[in-house]
Amino acid sequence: MQSKVVDARSFDSLIPLLAARGYRVIGPTVEDATIVLGPINDASDLPIGWHDSHERGTYRAAPSDDPTYFAYTVGPRTMKHFLFPPRQTLLTIEFDETGLRFSPEVPPEERFAFIGVRACELAAVAIQDRVFVDSPFTDPGYANRRNHSFTVGVNCAVAGGTCFCSSTGTGPRCDDGYDIVVTELLDESGHRFVMAPGTDDGAALLDDLDGRTATADDLAAVDALVANTAASMGRTLATDDAYETLLANLEHPIWDEIANRCLSCTNCTLVCPTCFCSTMEDATDLEGTAHRSRRWDSCFNREFTYLHGHAVRSSTRSRYRQWMTHKLAYWHDQFDSSGCVGCGRCITWCPAHIDIADELDRLIADTEVHV
Repeated sequence: MQSKVVDARSFDSLIPLLAARGYRVIGPTVEDATIVLGPINDASDLPIGWHDSHERGTYRAAPSDDPTYFAYTVGPRTMKHFLFPPRQTLLTIEFDETGLRFSPEVPPEERFAFIGVRACELAAVAIQDRVFVDSPFTDPGYANRRNHSFTVGVNCAVAGGTCFCSSTGTGPRCDDGYDIVVTELLDESGHRFVMAPGTDDGAALLDDLDGRTATADDLAAVDALVANTAASMGRTLATDDAYETLLANLEHPIWDEIANRCLSCTNCTLVCPTCFCSTMEDATDLEGTAHRSRRWDSCFNREFTYLHGHAVRSSTRSRYRQWMTHKLAYWHDQFDSSGCVGCGRCITWCPAHIDIADELDRLIADTEVHV
């Protein structure tokens, strides 16, 4: 499958081509001065010229005069928002002359085309697939949306201040999980997009775009850009030491220190692309119809572990420890991978400035001192 180089005008035609194939196109767009994934109708909806900056508890996005489409990192909304919706009706219960009638919700026939997906996000979706598809209990709604989706990945041209995907081996290059992967180049040779297919569907769509075959110089420019991004990560994560360190320090006083700062606000789990905790709610309307719904929940909520009269993890200390050890340690036992893809969202959107990479470094350093 050959790579192709297209200009901005040709790239813009990608969105109507996807819409013509029956996809609901989802891509990066600007809402309230924030770059988020949302419905887009044409290229004018993309964050052209926008850049963002990330640090602990800090996010800023602003426009500039340059013509780049993807010169930002990641926003607070992930593909999870569309594949595993924040709230979903599962069952409707009605009463009539024959008695109770149970009507399971039929998953809608939604076909999403995602544009601008980063490598860390592709890795996160692969993890969600293990939970909702490749398990003994397949989620039919998720599986339906996932199996009918089309994905356009983007190799990262910049690294954010809280990014550490190089440490987790999940970026900044998109290695798999896409139908087409795009690298945006802006240099002395001009503004162009190097596009490579990853599936037969991607190759068929790429054939409909005007462009030329990528040269060795084009591919070398892609490699150089990705290498520069990998070398400029804002964070590193000590992945080699995480499992043993966390399991050996479950009673370490650092958990109390973190708990004194943590607000249990759930921000980190809501923006995380791999978290999948949910809960069920039953509600009855004034006509007597009952609805059972599933909504996102968080292990930081005290009620999440409520069982037989009390919460199993009643303290912020125990809840933060559970979240961090699950992400970086127990996830390996459960899914044969880390639960962290290095996107850095939990650091950016933590109002208490808690930094998972820094906390692990502190724990490792203190452990070494006391060995």
